[in-house]
Amino acid sequence: MNLNQVTLPVTDMKLATDFYRKLGFLQIVDTDHYSRFQCPEGESSFSLSLEDKKFSNGSVIYFEHENLDEWVRELESKGIHFDESPSDKSYLWREAVLHDPSGNKIKLYWAGENRLNPPWRVEISA
Repeated sequence: MNLNQVTLPVTDMKLATDFYRKLGFLQIVDTDHYSRFQCPEGESSFSLSLEDKKFSNGSVIYFEHENLDEWVRELESKGIHFDESPSDKSYLWREAVLHDPSGNKIKLYWAGENRLNPPWRVEISA
């Protein structure tokens, strides 16, 4: 099994698609109500869905990059605002926090080996 994609709600499709292209994603579907992006590395994708009604999204989307600090500096030079600069976390990830124009929370991070194999890893299945 593999995760196909995550769809985020947005209030303004143009602002949202401009924002995610500025982050470095390739837009592969473009309609008035739905857009889809391919990640620069790997085979992952994510999409945006235009919402007419007010929404509150408590989800957080994570994008991983080995050169996190360099990526954040590059994005800041393009006018992207960060709520939190890159910092080392107690769960052994380095991450920065920002929000897209619709308020969706995004974490840019690097976890390396700790992403799938933290020291506290367990393996529980049915």
